[in-house]
Amino acid sequence: MLKGFKDFILRGNIIDLAVAVVIGTAFTAIVTAVVNSIINPLVALFFQADATGQFGPSVTNIYGDKVVFPLGDLISAVISFLSVALVVYFVFVLPMNTFKARVEARKGTPAEEPQEEPAAATEAELLVEIRDLLARNARS
Repeated sequence: MLKGFKDFILRGNIIDLAVAVVIGTAFTAIVTAVVNSIINPLVALFFQADATGQFGPSVTNIYGDKVVFPLGDLISAVISFLSVALVVYFVFVLPMNTFKARVEARKGTPAEEPQEEPAAATEAELLVEIRDLLARNARS
């Protein structure tokens, strides 16, 4: 039982995932700082912030109170996500794919090419196959 757990933990995928989580967590602070210090002020140029710092359209509810739809938070979250995804792709994924392609080229084996999947059988073909199997089993 412990050997199976040890094999599971020491697999390359688990270690890679742990490193990605740690780096992602550390990188979040950087992205948050960039969004708060650069992106939010740029967005605020186009939208006026209210007293709570939220910006977005406001509507008066049935009680006469002002309700603000905080689109600024949504815009910040989307920009933050896209920033993280962009950096992760260009800093980690693209170089790793290039490295793997170079290693494969040095080995003399072609890089993995997507193989064509066989076309799915049509309903009529499946019914014919089922009929033939039933007929074959009936004779046996």
